[in-house]
Amino acid sequence: MMTDKQPWPPGQKERADFPRFGVRDIAGFDVPVSDVYTLQLVGEFETFTVNQKALATLERVELAADFHCVTTWSYRGACWSGFRFSDFFEQIVQPQLPVTANVALAVFIGLDRYKASLPLADLLADGVLIADRLNGEQLPFKHGAPLRLVAPAHYGYKNMKHLAKIGLWPDGRTYRKRVLPTIMEHPRARVAFEERGRLFPGWLFRYVYRPLIKRTVRQFERPLQTAQPVEKV
Repeated sequence: MMTDKQPWPPGQKERADFPRFGVRDIAGFDVPVSDVYTLQLVGEFETFTVNQKALATLERVELAADFHCVTTWSYRGACWSGFRFSDFFEQIVQPQLPVTANVALAVFIGLDRYKASLPLADLLADGVLIADRLNGEQLPFKHGAPLRLVAPAHYGYKNMKHLAKIGLWPDGRTYRKRVLPTIMEHPRARVAFEERGRLFPGWLFRYVYRPLIKRTVRQFERPLQTAQPVEKV
């Protein structure tokens, strides 16, 4: 098992539980998600899909890592299982791209229509997974079934849940944010550098976010009572 050993980051406080969390506009997402899935790849090339069978050809890895929410709470020692993003890109995606393809930015889109982006260079680093299991069990709806991105070096809002589509682009000109205001979304959102947002120092965002934690947790609790993954057909 890989372990992402990072120093305890600035401004974070440990939380005993691991709540479902996100932005208010998607808190009502309660559509059941199937454990049968495909990933759609789009960009300046012909769109193609990657199915479960293709992902299963990759080496499965486990990763124990702390999860850090940008709002300053952290959950220690989540154990994820899935596939290295670098293996996914280099062994499955890259061979299907035209030789002229220029890819520097990946944009992730979830079934709940949330969007997040990261530079490709960050995604190819060690410890970045496309995960389908958590703590020894199939990834639950609560934490992003059927697939999610796990990037421990980056704040939770970059760790896309319910992953459905990946856009591969030369830069950010085609990226239109769906939910977060520009000031609240850092291009990299690295935890160690406290990149919580733009224009202002990262430590200042701590005092904006902390009062929102309890209310946000409550907003996401209700859909959990009704949303259940559908069975395989």
